[in-house]
Order: sequence, then structure tokens, then C-alpha cells
Amino acid sequence: MWGGRFTSGPGAIMEEINASIDFDRHLYRQDIAASKAHAEMLAKQGIITADDAKKIAHGLDTILSEIEAGKFSFKRALEDIHMNVESRLSELIGDAGGRLHTARSRNDQVATDFKLWVRDTVDTIDKALAAYQGALAEKALTHAATVMPGLTHMQTAQPVTFGHHLLAYVEMAARDRGRFADARKRMNESPLGSGALAGTSFDVDRDMTAKALGFDRPTANSLDAVSDRDFVMETLAAAAITAVHLSRLAEEIVIWSSPLTGLARLSDKFTTGSSMMPQKRNPDAAELVRAKSGRVVGALNAVLVVMKGLPLAYAKDMQEDKEGAMDALGALSLSIAAMTGMIADLEPDTARMKKAAGEGYATATDLADWLVRTLKIPFRESHHIAGRIVAKAAEEGVALHRMPLAAMREIEPRITDDVFTVLSVDRSVKSRTSYGGTAPKNVRAQAKKWLRKLEKERS
Repeated sequence: MWGGRFTSGPGAIMEEINASIDFDRHLYRQDIAASKAHAEMLAKQGIITADDAKKIAHGLDTILSEIEAGKFSFKRALEDIHMNVESRLSELIGDAGGRLHTARSRNDQVATDFKLWVRDTVDTIDKALAAYQGALAEKALTHAATVMPGLTHMQTAQPVTFGHHLLAYVEMAARDRGRFADARKRMNESPLGSGALAGTSFDVDRDMTAKALGFDRPTANSLDAVSDRDFVMETLAAAAITAVHLSRLAEEIVIWSSPLTGLARLSDKFTTGSSMMPQKRNPDAAELVRAKSGRVVGALNAVLVVMKGLPLAYAKDMQEDKEGAMDALGALSLSIAAMTGMIADLEPDTARMKKAAGEGYATATDLADWLVRTLKIPFRESHHIAGRIVAKAAEEGVALHRMPLAAMREIEPRITDDVFTVLSVDRSVKSRTSYGGTAPKNVRAQAKKWLRKLEKERS
């Protein structure tokens, strides 16, 4: 492609480090779509003939069919997807194929192709996250009143419901989808027509190509257009946060499914055995989701480091933007699918959850609140009284709701037997009716609200 300036070809090592076809072949659909839009615009503007544009479009359609049928021969000597397509196009249609690259550079071509690929991937991830939210909300509705231990510092805190716990991840996924949507909105400007860095002297219609490719508008600065990879970094940032959220739930599934807690069970579909120990049921799917978050976070770090020292405009360093991003977004998509399946598959042990919810004096805050409401004791003092009662219960080895009234009165004489109305885990969760609280009626309402919203999105 640059034979006029050079008297010999690249060395073997140069060819090896320079080639990107092994991964950028995944851009073939986007490359062909952008090339068809470019050719149509060139013909409309009188830059190439209508006959050449027709030949180009037909040739590109043929190449698309060959690639999708597995009959296309990718050549590493041609470096990348762009030159592989252009070379094959010239084989198919002759000189007309060489006219396709008029008024464009590989710099604006690759920026356009990769934007289109990232945009398509964001749309796929958004649909996957919506399905994940749906699985969570369905399970939350089923278990709106299933009591489980709520933890802080991995220590017993207050009883919550399993449904409430799952809805927390629905909210996280909503923010994840919002970040991807924001990234998509900002990336939706077309670099095509920016040339190598300075634009082009040909009378191109960049609005036409932008519209044809579904962009909102063309980019306003040619230097920025070919050197911008914010759309990759921002998408990977959204992906990294999403992966962290998935990893947190994966960690909880690992904990819940351990025999040490026995709070929930995954079926054989999402567990594996041991080559030595016949009793094992390992939550490998959850562990792999947890691990893949490192790959996604690593890809974000990698592209940030690649871009941090680059002056305008394009530099070959930017070839390193694709392989890690493609791998990371693929890993994220697989993780979302796996987590969606695990949530649908997960079966809580409701009796064990309820028992665990009552351990560790989880309703001590309810006791303190009762002292405030009923006896009008300032909260800081009621907190101290409740703490003394908990210490006494621990000393006697009894649960808080089993503590004799007389023993409580030794610490606070004004306590009445009405206090027992707040000390069970069921009453505790039912009392948390504040907006966003864990009361079963709240959980049912929120789960139904999310399911309606997700259904509306699909229609």
C-alpha cells in the first residue's frame, strides 16, 4: 500500500508486530458497511462514477458473504481488515476497487469501524443487562418476604429480605446501563471523511455518510476524530464497573453456596465436581465471573496507558486499543449471561436463611428503636441500654427474643412485654417500610415496578 516510497518489503519481525488482522478481522461487518456508505457518497458527489459505486457495492456484498461463509482468505501480509477487504475487492472488480479509498485514510476508516463495533457491542450488552435485571427482579418478587441476614463488615447487622438483597443488584445494573448509554451517546459522531488528520480536499458530504451509518452527526475536528479513543476508554470504564458489580454478586453466591453457610444452592448446570474428591460441588461459574472482572479492569488500564502519552494525531500505538477491548467486552458479555443463568437457577434455603438472620442479635437495633418510640429515651441512651441487654443475652446464651422480660427490666425497669412485638426477624423486616427499605411490601412493589419497566422496554 506504500510501495511507491519503499524499495523493499518489511522484515519478518516487522510484519509480525505490525499485523492486526488476527483481531481486527472482527470489524469486517463494520468495515464493509462504512465502505459502502463512503462509496455511495463519493458517487453522489461526482467523485467516482455511479457505475464504479455499483461495482464496489456488489463486490463488498460478495466479500461479506465470503467472510460469513468462512471462505475468505485473510492474509497477514496485508496487515489489517481494511487492506484485506480492499485487496479482495480489487481482485473481484478491478480498477474500480482502487477508487474506494478516495478521500479517506486508514486513520478515519479504523476510527469509524471501531466506533461502529463498540456501539454495536454496547447495544448487545445493554440487552444482556436488561435480561439480567429481569432475572433478578423475578427472583426478588418470589422471595419478597424471605428473611435473610443483612451484613456489614461480614458481621450480623439487621435482618433483610432476600428479595431486597437481589434488588440492590438491579439498581447497580441500572446504573451500569446508564453509563453505557452515556458512552454510546458521546461516541455517536462519525469520523469518516476526516482523512489522515487534516480532512480532505475532495467535496465530500460527511453528513450523508454519518446518517447512513446511524451516527448523530460528523465529528467537528479532523485531528480529534482520528486520534480520539475516548469512546473505547469510556466504554471500558463502564464495563469495568459492571464487571465489579457482577463480581460482588458472584462472591456472594460463592459464600451462600458454601456448606459453611448453606444459604443457597446452585444446580448441576452451574457447578462442577472434583477430579479427586467425589463429594465436591464447586461454584465454578460464579468463581469465573469473579475472575473475569480482572480481565476487564486490566483492559481499561491498558488502553489508558497506551493513550496517556500520545501527541496528536494518530500513532501506531493506537492499534493496541482493539485486542484488549474486544477480549474484555467479550468476557463481560459472557459473565452477564452466566450470572443471569445462575440467578434464575439459584435456590435459597429459606429456613436456614431465616435462622441465620436471627443469629448475632440482629434485632438489637429494633430494640433500641422501641426504647426511643415507646419510652421516649434519646437514641444514644437507648443504644447503650440495648447494648447492655445484648451483652446480658450473650452471657446467658439466649436469643434476644427469648430474653426473659425480668432480665431486661434489671437493665431498664420501664420495659414492657410489648417489646417482644419488635424482636422477631419477621417483625423487624416488616417494620422497615421507609422508601427503599426491606419491608416485603416495598420489595414486591419495587420488583413489580422493575418488571413492568423492563417489559415496556422490550415492547
